[in-house]
Amino acid sequence: MQLYNSSTKKFQDFKPLVDGKVSMYVCGPTVYDWAHLGHARCYITWDVLYRYLKFKGYQVTYVRNVTDVDDKIINRAKAEGKTPDEVAQYWYKAFSASMEALNTLKPDIEPFATKTVGEMIAMVKDLIAGGFAYEAGGDVYFRVKKFKEYGALSRQPVEDLQRGARVEANDLKEDPLDFALWKKDEEFGYPSPWGKGRPGWHIECSAMSRKHLGKTIDIHAGGADLVFPHHENEIAQSECANGCKFVNYWLHNGFVTVNKEKMSKSLGNFLTIDELLKKYDANTIRLFILTNHYRMPVEFSDEALDAAAAGVKRLMNAKRAPVSDDLDAAAVAEFTAAMDEDLNTAKALAVLFELANKANKDDEKAFSTLFTLASVLGFTFDKPELSADELAAGVSAVNAALKADFKSMDEIIAHRLDARAQKNWELADKIRVALDGTGIVLKDTKEGTTCERGK
Repeated sequence: MQLYNSSTKKFQDFKPLVDGKVSMYVCGPTVYDWAHLGHARCYITWDVLYRYLKFKGYQVTYVRNVTDVDDKIINRAKAEGKTPDEVAQYWYKAFSASMEALNTLKPDIEPFATKTVGEMIAMVKDLIAGGFAYEAGGDVYFRVKKFKEYGALSRQPVEDLQRGARVEANDLKEDPLDFALWKKDEEFGYPSPWGKGRPGWHIECSAMSRKHLGKTIDIHAGGADLVFPHHENEIAQSECANGCKFVNYWLHNGFVTVNKEKMSKSLGNFLTIDELLKKYDANTIRLFILTNHYRMPVEFSDEALDAAAAGVKRLMNAKRAPVSDDLDAAAVAEFTAAMDEDLNTAKALAVLFELANKANKDDEKAFSTLFTLASVLGFTFDKPELSADELAAGVSAVNAALKADFKSMDEIIAHRLDARAQKNWELADKIRVALDGTGIVLKDTKEGTTCERGK
């Protein structure tokens, strides 16, 4: 398996620190507002990596943090007359609901910054003791020029670097490039050796990563916008505090763009996940994202989502059969080869569409293989979708039966049972969908199939 390492700017064979085990850290949300399509791209991308590593047999420990202490959270709390914790908990629940709606797996560990403050203070103390940081007026800053490799990830010479995001220039710094490890905050702060304050954004991830995954980890992933200053700063403070390499493989996903501009809250051109889910289902959003390589920008448009919806329909309407472990070895090999090519999901999707075609031609292994491999990409198979004409015809037939006598409904049920007996799962499911459209619910029991009006 090859991955493109943002640190070396090369494709590299993936070799974890421990055979068969993978440590993986993804920068999580700052919980103060709705998650948008840009977040969906990030977390769906790394959800697929997580699923694929497990598919390949690795034991994966996936950590994705929650930033629940931050200027934006505090500002929103003040504006709404709430505590920062109330704001963070509300938006964390909203974020989690959005992630569940997108069918992303929960990380193995989801640490909160506010629950890891002790570890952050300990790391800051280590940096001060090593001469890499200094206290100034209740703040603590990292000495950027003490870390000779600073700027290597983003390929920017120190002399050319501008002040990082979330760091304001002030007279207390020894150097304008120095960034905050600890911020004085009498109102919302935590006790520390430097007075009441709260952690800087960057130290949060370093401390949570070290606590849950150790000093050196296999994979650290996130959006391309985090390369500088966040990930650059994480490397500097982690390697200086720990005395060893921080991350072996840095992975970054590209932006979602609108009219060639990055989708972001600051530009006001974002579409929330919840808004998008009112128009498109999770499978459609996932296909839209995975049709493009994860490192490339992807342009949002209704046309692109409509095309993805049509693709999803092709997959979901593949002729069904009982799922077994007897898979098409050639298709699995082709899928694996694509995914081993730096997660080439576009090629992997082509394998799925070919399997859907084979399933419709009664290939015995096709649907089991399609179901299994589609699950690796995070797709869910529910009911097959009917076209408007198919649904109208089905509803009309059921309504006609209802206006006649119950024998007619019995005949519809018998027709569906016959389809199931012949393993014509597509027809059986379409009959169920048509019945759903008229408020009729079928219940399959050991005694047989009954129908009743839904609530």
